[in-house]
Amino acid sequence: MKNYIIALDGPAGSGKSTIAKIIAKNFELTYLDTGAMYRMVALYILENNIDYNNIQAVEDILHNIKVDIIGDKFILNNIDVSLKIRTPEVTKIVSPVSAIKAVRTKLVDLQREISKGKKVILDGRDIGTVVFPNADLKVFLIASPEERAKRRVRDYASRGINEDFETVLKDILERDHIDSTRKESPLKKADDAVEVDTSLLNIEESVNAISQLIKEKIGG
Repeated sequence: MKNYIIALDGPAGSGKSTIAKIIAKNFELTYLDTGAMYRMVALYILENNIDYNNIQAVEDILHNIKVDIIGDKFILNNIDVSLKIRTPEVTKIVSPVSAIKAVRTKLVDLQREISKGKKVILDGRDIGTVVFPNADLKVFLIASPEERAKRRVRDYASRGINEDFETVLKDILERDHIDSTRKESPLKKADDAVEVDTSLLNIEESVNAISQLIKEKIGG
């Protein structure tokens, strides 16, 4: 198959981004981290002291936001914000920001434009249901909230950020609720998606499981 789309959806901390990066490298695909795109919008809102509960205020500043992905770097208005978008402060507000219709419209249009005519793997929460409902392969990753919290704590620690397990677990449960109940493009498993539980799998095992699905469905 010349060009194809792989949709990798799932809740926060299920391993989507890490797995998608490895899959992209192994299969020579373009990788689009859609979550990072929403994080860039959230960072702009945070740094400019905008009340994200004020929908009109958010809509008014969207034309000021230019997001780009160059290799492994995330660029917001020509500035590399790859580290800034991964802070706990951004993590806390990215779900409510992502729930705003105008934000989703802007970024979904961009995701579709970037993916045109390419072999692409995208990870997010609504790739297989909204962004690319006709994706060639849809995978829905899950993991227990406790396991996802452990991973997030380890990730923070690796970047010198000290966050305790209970706080992170609470944040993850809150994000799950917001993401799955929001009106605009809620977190949802597509009817034709293959569910993969990564709770008891390490990264290599998770990658192998999804790689096998790609080979069976698409080839390569």
